[in-house]
Amino acid sequence: MLMARLQKGGFDVLVADPVTICGRPTTLCEIMGKAEIWLIRTYWDFEFPRPYLPNFEFVGGLHCKPAQPLPKEMEEFVQSSGDNGVVVFSLGSMVKNLTEEKANLIALALAQIPQKVIWRYKGKKPVTLGNNTRLYDWIPQNDLLGHPKTKAFITHGGTNGIYEAIYHGVPMVGVPMFADQPDNIVHMKAKGAAVDVNMNTMTSADLLSALRTVIYEPSYKENAIRLSRIHHDQPVKPLDRAVFWIEFVMRHKGAKHLRVAAHDLTWFQYHSLDVIGFLLACVATMIFVITKCCLFSCQKFGKTRKKRKRE
Repeated sequence: MLMARLQKGGFDVLVADPVTICGRPTTLCEIMGKAEIWLIRTYWDFEFPRPYLPNFEFVGGLHCKPAQPLPKEMEEFVQSSGDNGVVVFSLGSMVKNLTEEKANLIALALAQIPQKVIWRYKGKKPVTLGNNTRLYDWIPQNDLLGHPKTKAFITHGGTNGIYEAIYHGVPMVGVPMFADQPDNIVHMKAKGAAVDVNMNTMTSADLLSALRTVIYEPSYKENAIRLSRIHHDQPVKPLDRAVFWIEFVMRHKGAKHLRVAAHDLTWFQYHSLDVIGFLLACVATMIFVITKCCLFSCQKFGKTRKKRKRE
């Protein structure tokens, strides 16, 4: 049995099909069309209502878990924030560093807030870095977001980070850059749990304003907590649901009874071009017959008039 895991725009695709396609050229669309079950890494705390097929299962947040204690040195830094709390900043594992100008711009904004800042950053230390900001090559992001002193999360908008923030009820400042990140942040803005800034055009004032908004405007925290309640209020945990459906596919040697037949149609059948062509042919035939009948009637009528005039 062929099993492969693909990822595209927040979707996890489980392919479990006994018909192997190895050994010959194929396309991503063909592979995706053979998927028996789709495990979608979102849930209705993130998604908008819309129709889905029966072989789509939502398992958003399957990687999330309760926060664990922080390393001693990091915990001491967090506790030193007092009532102001901390801000967690990470642009994900794919963005290693920033330009010197951009890093200084961000550091300048972070230096102007009373909160302590934990920033996952591997580049050159910005000259404008404030005393309230610590740089780390790696951070226990889930544990930090679950810490009671965390006030906001500055994120690039990756699905994993967003779901950890939803899981722990932390409002976000989105700095999306590519792929599904802009769309993810749009979802969070629409839910009232995030503010976004443009990485390419933002100034220190823009980032500072966004941070102050999500920290001091109560509605953002309230909405983040509301999404967290929705996420936790599920009869089955996302990870358990994902495991069940994977095993379901294996037990039944596929889930073809859930798979839509549209995947087996050719492109012209899928778009009903054969039906449209048949209907157009019928209409054209009717127009042709009606036209011929009209012409025949006109000719008949003309001959009758001429005959009457002669008489």
